[in-house]
This record gives sequence, structure tokens and C-alpha cells, in this order.
Amino acid sequence: MASVLHPMPGVPRDTTRRIGLLGGSFNPAHEGHRHISLEALKRLGLDEVWWLVSPQNPLKTDDGMEPLATRVARARQIVGRHPRIRVDAPELVLGTRYTLDTVRALRRAYPRARFVWLTGADILPQFAEWRGWRELFDSIPIAAFARPGWSYPALAAAAPRTFARYRLDASQARMLPSSKPPAWCFIPSRLDSHSATAIRAVRPRKRKAKGQTIPDNSPDRGRTLPDRSKDAEALLALVRRSLDDDKAEDVVVIDLKGKSAFADYMVIASGRSNRQVVAIADHLADRLKQAGHGYTPVEGKQGGDWVLVDAGDVVVHVFRPEPRAFYALEKMWALETEVAKPKAVRARRARKPA
Repeated sequence: MASVLHPMPGVPRDTTRRIGLLGGSFNPAHEGHRHISLEALKRLGLDEVWWLVSPQNPLKTDDGMEPLATRVARARQIVGRHPRIRVDAPELVLGTRYTLDTVRALRRAYPRARFVWLTGADILPQFAEWRGWRELFDSIPIAAFARPGWSYPALAAAAPRTFARYRLDASQARMLPSSKPPAWCFIPSRLDSHSATAIRAVRPRKRKAKGQTIPDNSPDRGRTLPDRSKDAEALLALVRRSLDDDKAEDVVVIDLKGKSAFADYMVIASGRSNRQVVAIADHLADRLKQAGHGYTPVEGKQGGDWVLVDAGDVVVHVFRPEPRAFYALEKMWALETEVAKPKAVRARRARKPA
């Protein structure tokens, strides 16, 4: 009977592995979850990452929630045959609902394991709404990974401020699994633009023809799905024109072809204020729609420090200058080929005396 009730089948009860726990509804699982997992394995020196698919998130309604079996199956499809990422729904066995209770139950089941709770930085502002969030910080080390549109302002949220003195520098990330809680770390890792919210916004994903519309029973009815078959070069040109029209500064285009699966180009630009950053993103989304590219997901408008516009083959990051300098995406990607250099840089060089 003990094996039947095992929360994570195949894991020895006396395991001493360093294990990252990535919990959530996974509605649906996507490459962003896999990206965080791979970063955690590398940056934290973990042996494994467990995806804990929740039967029902206490902070979310069940509207639009896929069946648990469907979500687990998709998560396993996303993970593929990766030998160090496990997908399961242990809360069904543990009888827990809240993260704190799940963490405590897993620690009882695997008393010698060294667990780390993994999360995107966009979740940090929500921590103060979680049941027993202070006790959670006292129960398990926590690693928060950078997320487009949220990372910079998220560090000013209630939970990070409350436990600020227990924060480890990113250079000490490998110490986190062995650290006695409370201990947490913010990791400004390479970014991934995938979002479950954005994916749900354009369901269903059956794309039989260009210009397909979302069904009448969808909350996003009337929107047209993005046409991903548009020529990437023409799309990039449209993006550049829109940024120029709105006087975006220091526009850099990074060629991702052959280097990333989620886009052909990444565009990075700056606005002088939160208002200009949001306006640049809104105008770009409107122009993409007018050009026949359909509904374009936009993330990060709440703060206005960093807004991401997912135009399909072209992903656009619009920053205020301070967070752009802090995250330094150009350096983070460390790509050799840049399609365009900032105009301001070229102008200064042109005026430089011989």
C-alpha cells in the first residue's frame, strides 16, 4: 500500500537529491516552464526538478481550467524525455491544497532531500496573498527567476521586502539548496516570453487558415488569431517603423534564427517614462492588428518599467532606461549577430573627431 500512496513514484524515500519544486496549475504547461526548470538545474546545481501540477489553485477559479489529466499529459509532452524533470500531481496523494502544506508534506515524505521552491518573479507580488506565506519562507529556500514585465518591480513587493535580509546574491545561487530557510535568491537568467495567460488568450490553437477567429463562446471572441506565417522580415520592418514613429530610443534588433525556437528576432527599445513605454507597446499592438496580424499578447503594462509585445516571429521588449540597464538583455543573450545598432550610438560615433 505504501508504494501505491507514494507521492512521487520512483523516488526513494531516503533520497538526498537537490530537488527544485515548480508548482502551479500548468493551464497549460509551456516552454517557459521548461526554460525555468533548465535554468534551475544549471544555476542552482540541482539534481532534479519536479513539476507539481495542482488539481486546483486556491487563488484561481476553475473557469477555463482544463482537466487535471489533460494538464499533466501536456506537461509531460512539454518535458519530453528529459531525465531530470518529473511531472506528477502529488497533492492528490498528499491530500494537500495550499503550497505550505504541500511543501511540509513532501519534506516529511523525503526528510533527507534538499528542496528549493522555484517560481517566476511575476509570482513574487502574489506571495503575500498565499496562505502561510511567511511560514513558507521559513520552510523552504526560494528561487525566483526573471520574467518579462515583472522582474524589476516584483522585487519591491511585500514578500521580497519582508525577507530582504535573507536574500542571497545571484552569484551564490548554488548555495541555496543547502541554505537553512529563510533564504531566497533572485536570478536574472535568460528570459523566455512564453505565458500561460497569453496562450489561453488565443485558444483554440487549431489553425486551419490565416485570419481564423476565436469562437463566439470564448471571452476573447471577435479577436483574430496571430498569423504566424507572415514573413518575418516584413514583420520586423513593421515593428521598426512603429518604434520609430513613437520615438523609441536605442532600438536594437537581435537575430535569433537558429539560436532560439520561440522567435526569429528579438527587438529591444527604450521609452523615457512608464507612460511612453506603455504607449509604444499599445501602438505597436494596434498597428500589428491593423496590418492583419491579429490579436497580439502584451505583458507588463501594470508597471510600465518593462513591457513585452509578442508578435510571433518578432518579440519586442520595451524598457525604461533604468531596468534596461539593470537586466542588460543584449549582454545576457550574448549573441554575436545584431541586425541593427542603436541609432544614438551611430550618431555619436559619426560626430567623433578624427
